[in-house]
Amino acid sequence: MAKVDRRILKTQVALKKAVIDLMSEKNFDDITIQDLSDRANVSRGTIYLHYLDKFDLLDKLVEEHIDVLRETCREASELSFTESTLIWTEYFERNYSFFSMMLASKGAPYFRGRFLDLLIEELANEANVTNGKNKGLNEDLLVRFAASAFVGVVEWWFTNEKPVPHHVLAEQLGTLLERNL
Repeated sequence: MAKVDRRILKTQVALKKAVIDLMSEKNFDDITIQDLSDRANVSRGTIYLHYLDKFDLLDKLVEEHIDVLRETCREASELSFTESTLIWTEYFERNYSFFSMMLASKGAPYFRGRFLDLLIEELANEANVTNGKNKGLNEDLLVRFAASAFVGVVEWWFTNEKPVPHHVLAEQLGTLLERNL
């Protein structure tokens, strides 16, 4: 893997933080490149060296988090739902500002859709409608139900500013997934 210049990484981190901070203050559509430039303390030209526009910046930020969650699923494939959900909720906790912005009322609907798609993709491997409690159910319906419920509960957790600790959220979601899939 090629080594990335520390200045480039520092600039990209500053821009990602700037877009999240600005989204907490105003709608994404109202954020300008100048706003990002001022907040990240970089020139407008520097922004365009790294991103096509503010949409590209947000898209890359979203994809970065989706990729981490997807990789987490792969690494946790042998774990129980509760154990793997704990890894996710720890990640949510560490990246609270991003996820709260994306999933709370001011969030980006695009992220919610990407998050839901990821969960549908990952939970499809877990659904069993050939025997047991889910015998005869439509697999797509079952998976969409579980994924939508998961996203809804996580949204609730962020919207209500973490009313339960992340490990309790993980235990409860893990138990619910075990019962339903």
